[in-house]
Amino acid sequence: MSPAPTSRAPVWRVPLEPGRLSRAFVGLALALACLALANAARAQACCAGAAAITPGRLELHETALVGMQARASAATGTYSESARFNGMPNGAAELEFRQDVFASVRWLRRGQTTLMVPFVESWRRAQTTGAEFGGGLGDVNLAARYDVVRIREFRAWPGIGVLAGLTLPTGRPPESTKLPLGSDATGVGAVQISAGIALEQRLGDVLVSGTGLVAQRTSRRVSGVKSTLGTQLTAILGVAVAPSDTSAVAVVVDYTHEGDARLDDRVVPNTSSRRLRLSTTLGLWPSDEWRVLAGLFLDPPLDSLGKNESAFVGGSVGVIRSFL
Repeated sequence: MSPAPTSRAPVWRVPLEPGRLSRAFVGLALALACLALANAARAQACCAGAAAITPGRLELHETALVGMQARASAATGTYSESARFNGMPNGAAELEFRQDVFASVRWLRRGQTTLMVPFVESWRRAQTTGAEFGGGLGDVNLAARYDVVRIREFRAWPGIGVLAGLTLPTGRPPESTKLPLGSDATGVGAVQISAGIALEQRLGDVLVSGTGLVAQRTSRRVSGVKSTLGTQLTAILGVAVAPSDTSAVAVVVDYTHEGDARLDDRVVPNTSSRRLRLSTTLGLWPSDEWRVLAGLFLDPPLDSLGKNESAFVGGSVGVIRSFL
């Protein structure tokens, strides 16, 4: 498939239709904080709930970590530009695979930085062209968080974290693909800068977080035309429950909206997109140094919940080694 200059970062929709790329992984820039002033067992349970939502998040007693998370998903259909959901056409299919290798380190007691290196693969099939498989290195991401206020540090204040991120175009952009359906596209093709804020509060054994992010990609030239993706806004609501200091369950609602793209500084109508994603994660802590995560996610296949995006259902597993 030959991508249009206005297309967003690629996660191809239905084969043989102009596709749009879904969002790069932003989860490592998101976080839920741990309880700062509490007894050891309850503080560890709180941290467990936070880490169940964000794999790369350091717990209070950790100075660094390394980990890997693998994800697999299948397309269930696409949302049109009028926000109508359409199932996959006869003979068409799409599977996506992703492996994220990441490392986090603490600085200045309240700050932490995470480096994430993704590998992306896609299998696509169309009735007219058959099946193909492609992939490679994705766009490398560097994320930082600084906790201005920790939970219950001040009685009347929630936890407040400042977030920042930088994504580099190390993946293969859509215009450089060689396979007909573009399954070898692994990146956006532009630098992305993001910033945000996270608010979080603990209610007993329940941890609640609200996070807002804004991201902008730099302009680039495709076939001699200046192309700029729209500003991306993301809102995340997370709820985590830690019934013990060795387990936690988290539920997350993630909504993303991207504005219209621009060609040579002219707005291209009906190129904006949006998507709602629901996910749940189970975290287990066999020891202080190791944790295992498993999760499921779904883009609800309902009209009005998405626009100009593919819808997916899938799961993930991850393992993390931390250093105290």
